[in-house]
This record gives sequence, C-alpha cells and structure tokens, in this order.
Amino acid sequence: QVQLVESGGGLVQAGGSLSLSCAASGLTFRNYAMGWFRQAPGKEREFVAVISQSGSHASYTDSVKGRFTISRDNVRNTVYLQMSSLKPEDTAVYYCAADMVPWGRVLLRTSVYDYDYWGQGTQVTVSS
Repeated sequence: QVQLVESGGGLVQAGGSLSLSCAASGLTFRNYAMGWFRQAPGKEREFVAVISQSGSHASYTDSVKGRFTISRDNVRNTVYLQMSSLKPEDTAVYYCAADMVPWGRVLLRTSVYDYDYWGQGTQVTVSS
C-alpha cells in the first residue's frame, strides 16, 4: 500500500527556515512527479511546488519563488521542500503528493485533482 509520510514541520519565527521531507513507500517513486501543497485554516488546499520524476524540472507558485526549493532523492524515495525567509502567510498544513506521469513525459501539474496519493500533512507555523 502506498504511503507518503511528511516530517519536519514546526514553529518558526518570520524570516526563519524549515526543511520538510516526505518519504514514499509502496510505489515506484521514479515514475511519479512529486508535489507539495498547503492548506491554511478556512482556505482551500493550494499548490506550492512540483518536481519532475528525474528531478530535472520544477515549478513553484509565485508567492514562494526565490524562497522555497523542491528537490528529490530517487534512491531514498524522498522529496524535500526547503523553505527560507518564511512569512506568517506561509502558515499552513503542508502535504506532499504523488502524480503518476506517463513514461518519457514531463508534466508539472498544479491541480489537486491530478494527484493520486497524498500524505497526512505536517503543520508549519510562522510567527510574526
């Protein structure tokens, strides 16, 4: 059975940094684009970043460009989100998700409906 397990969330002051990890099991990791999404209280889940199967391509939502970096390790079956210059508006539950992409294609999808598997989420709180 597929499992995505996020870790690394916590409380940080504005301007600080956090690194999230998502360990995947039960799937052929290299066949999946991996995304990070977040959901703040009372808001819909929104796209944050996505990385292609090989790690050679990535895309970010505008509000995190230049501050967040997504990466992956296809040996450890893990995707990472390095977050710096954090702002209070980054406060949310962060989810990783897996998107099965046809072999040989690069698809960096941003809709929650395109993703096949989800983790349980990890809370990130940025204090002002």
